[in-house]
Amino acid sequence: MALTFDPQQLPVVGIDDHLPPLTAEVLRSASVRRRFLMPPLWTPEIKQEPRFSERLPTHASVLVALVEREELTVLLTQRTDHLNDHPGQVSFAGGRVEPTDADAAATALREAQEEIGLDAAFVDVLGAMPTYTTGTGFIVTPVVALVRPGFTVAADPFEVAEVFEVPLSFLMNPANHRRHAIELNGAQREFLSMPYDSAGADGKTRRYFIWGATAAMLRNLYRFLAA
Repeated sequence: MALTFDPQQLPVVGIDDHLPPLTAEVLRSASVRRRFLMPPLWTPEIKQEPRFSERLPTHASVLVALVEREELTVLLTQRTDHLNDHPGQVSFAGGRVEPTDADAAATALREAQEEIGLDAAFVDVLGAMPTYTTGTGFIVTPVVALVRPGFTVAADPFEVAEVFEVPLSFLMNPANHRRHAIELNGAQREFLSMPYDSAGADGKTRRYFIWGATAAMLRNLYRFLAA
C-alpha cells in the first residue's frame, strides 16, 4: 500500500535517550542465546498499529537475522519501490505463511531464502518474539536467529533493492530511537524511526531510514533483551 506521507519529512517529537543502551556483554551471541533459553517476564512495548486497510488479517513471519561479526549486526533489506505492500521500506526478510510451512520459523527461513538467497544451513534459530500487527493487516511473528559468517546473498530483484547490515549495538541504543506522530483518517498515528547513515552498495554514504513495523519489532527486541 502506497503511503500518503513521507515519514522522513515528519518532525521528530521525541528521542528516547533517557533509556540506557544495552551493554556489549548483553549483545554477545552467547548472551542473546541464553536470553532465549531462559526468557524473562516482559511485555512488548508496541503490539500493533492502527488499521488502515480493510483486507482480512494475514499471518506472516520475518527473520530477525543477527550476523555473528566482530559484533552482532542485523541483516535488513530495502524493498523495491513497485511492491504493493510497504514499497521502498526497510524491512526484515520475510513474508506470508504458506500452507506447507511447518511453523513460523519455517516461514521465515523459506522467505529469507527466496528473497535474499540466505542458506538455512548458516542460520541457527533462537526463538520467536510476540506477534506484531501492522496497519495493513499482517500479523507478523519475528523469528530471531544467529547467522554464521560465510553466507552469500542473492537478492530477488523484484522484491529487494538492497541487502545491508546495521550494528545491533546501534539499534539497541534508544538514543537512536526517534518518535514521530501524524494524523491519518482522523486518528493519531505514532511511530519510531532509527535512521542509520552508512555507505550504500555504490560506496556513497546514504541514510537507511528504519521505521514503522521494523523499528517497532526492534524496539520490542530491546525491551526483551533489557528485561
